[in-house]
Amino acid sequence: MTSYIDPDRDQFEAFKALDRDQPIEMLNLVKFRAKAQYPPAHELENAGLTGAQAYQNYGAETAPIIERIGARILWRGVFESTLIGPADEAWDAVFIARYPTAHAFLEMVTDPAYRAAVIHRQAAVETSRLIRCGSSEAGATFG
Repeated sequence: MTSYIDPDRDQFEAFKALDRDQPIEMLNLVKFRAKAQYPPAHELENAGLTGAQAYQNYGAETAPIIERIGARILWRGVFESTLIGPADEAWDAVFIARYPTAHAFLEMVTDPAYRAAVIHRQAAVETSRLIRCGSSEAGATFG
């Protein structure tokens, strides 16, 4: 499984080029490391935390920022099985976060408190997918 922890420059630029004034939903698929990998000299480097525990730290430290910008978790689920897709991708956390606008998301990721907290996410995550979606009308059919 290829590791995707942070966006690369091209992906981030493409994200920023999209409409920033509409609500967005972010599909999050996260696989945790067995053991969190904090950088050398970080206070938690030798704490023996699991990836899940480090991700909990990330959640706790970012919760006030999420609230302040008006974002929320719309849905959270438990991964069970992949029917279509790579068989080696299994996820420990699956959720959809809604942001009032892409501006709010960008405000979050540039907030100094968020930038300090993201170290926990980087220590926790083996690989992830963060997929931006726009709202669309719900219906009774797939099409």
